[in-house]
Amino acid sequence: MPSRAQKIRLGIFVMIGLLAIISLIAFFTTNKYLQKTDTYYIAYQDVSVSGLEVGSPVKYLGIKVGTIKNISIAPEDVSRIIVKVALKPGTPVKEDARADIVSIGITGLKMLEIRGGSNASALLKEGDYITAGSSSITEEITGKAEVLAEKMERVLNNLQKFTQPENLDKITQMAERASASFEKMDAMISENRRGVQATVRSVTSIAVRLDTTSQLLYESVSRINQIVRSDTVEQILASTRDISRKLKEADLEQLIQELGEVVNRTNRLLIQIDHDLERGSLDFLSSMSQLKTTLENLNQASRLIEEDPSVLIRGTKFKSTPDEQLKRK
Repeated sequence: MPSRAQKIRLGIFVMIGLLAIISLIAFFTTNKYLQKTDTYYIAYQDVSVSGLEVGSPVKYLGIKVGTIKNISIAPEDVSRIIVKVALKPGTPVKEDARADIVSIGITGLKMLEIRGGSNASALLKEGDYITAGSSSITEEITGKAEVLAEKMERVLNNLQKFTQPENLDKITQMAERASASFEKMDAMISENRRGVQATVRSVTSIAVRLDTTSQLLYESVSRINQIVRSDTVEQILASTRDISRKLKEADLEQLIQELGEVVNRTNRLLIQIDHDLERGSLDFLSSMSQLKTTLENLNQASRLIEEDPSVLIRGTKFKSTPDEQLKRK
C-alpha cells in the first residue's frame, strides 16, 4: 500500500501536469482568438470551390500570409460563393491583385494564392473584396480533357461510320483502281524510259546552260557596276552638272536670238548655194551640148579621112556653104 509521501508526490505531479495542459490550451486558445488579423472577402461566381476548407492556407506568391476563416453561399445569389480569409496584419493586398484556387499536391486539397498587384495600384482596405481569380489548374486540365474526350468520341464515331461494310467495299474498290493506275503508270514509264531519260538529260543540259548564262549575267552586271562606279562616269556626270550650271547662268534669251540669226544666215547661204548650183548646172549642160557637137564633127572628119585620106592634102569643099550663099547674093 502506497505511503502518504508517495500519494503527495503523485498528487503534485498530477497537478503540475494539469497546469501544464491548461496553460497550453490557454496559450493556443488565446493565440487563436486574440491574435489580430486583417479580414478580406473573395466572391467566386459559378466557380467550384471543392477542396477548399476552413483553415486552408492562404499564400501570397508562395508565402503563407493567412488562413480561410469561413466559406458560405451568398443568400441573394446561390451561384456566388463567399470566402472569408484572415491575413497577417500589414499584408500588402493591392486592388488589382487576384485570388486563385490552386491545388496542394495530388491530395485533392486546395488553397488560395494571392497573385498579381502592381506597385502603382492602391492598397485594399480591411473588409474589402479581393478580385476572384481562376480556378485550379486541375479543373482547367479537367475541362480540356472533357473537350478532348468529346472530340475523340466524334472521331471514333466517324471512324465507326467509315468502317461500315459498304464503305469498306468502296475503299477496297478505290484501292484496286489506284493499284491498277499505278501499274499502268509503271508500264508507261517503262515504255518511255528512254524518252524520260533523254528529257532528263535535256533538262540537265538546259540547267547547265542556265547556270552559265547566270554566271555571264552576273559578270556583266559586275562590269556594269564597275563602269558605273568608275571615275569616267563621275567625270561625265560632273561635266553634265557643269554644263547645266553654265546653261542656267547664261542669258538664254540672247543665246536664242543669236541662234536665230545663225539659222537665218545659214538659210540665206543655202539659198545662194542652191542658185549657184542651178546656174552651174545650166552652164554645164551648155558645155556638154557643145562638146557633143564637137565630138560629132570630129567623128564626121575622121570618117571622111578614113574614106579619102587625100582630103588632108587638098582639102574638101562643102556644097551650099553659108559663105557661098552670101557671095551669090
